[in-house]
Amino acid sequence: MYADEETIRRILTRSGDTWAVVGLSNNESRAAHGVARVLQAYGKRIVPVHPKAETVHGEKGYASLADVPFHVDVVDVFVNSELAGDVADEAVAKGAKAVWFQLGVIDEAAYDRTRAAGVDMVMDRCPAIEFPTLR
Repeated sequence: MYADEETIRRILTRSGDTWAVVGLSNNESRAAHGVARVLQAYGKRIVPVHPKAETVHGEKGYASLADVPFHVDVVDVFVNSELAGDVADEAVAKGAKAVWFQLGVIDEAAYDRTRAAGVDMVMDRCPAIEFPTLR
């Protein structure tokens, strides 16, 4: 409902290889930890974004998206739906090519704003589930 297959394919294969993972910490029980590892397995560079700014899976972390001192191609969002819209707005302001809201992260207004800004967006899906389905 919140993304067509072509948009998913474009983000996974053509939007770039640097993915900021917002909400990623060293907590191995959190979904972000495992999904970040899958992204790396598919050749993506992950950029942990979390208030603790921890190094995760060998990549230096940053406290916020604004603190990342280089371009990110895709912003993968693992925060509560109430906070996700602000992250999407930051991603657009930073020049990201795409925003990906994880399973259960839904903000229809943010989806509409992001798409209106010309930025690809997927909502309520998981790249770790979508990657293996690519043909």
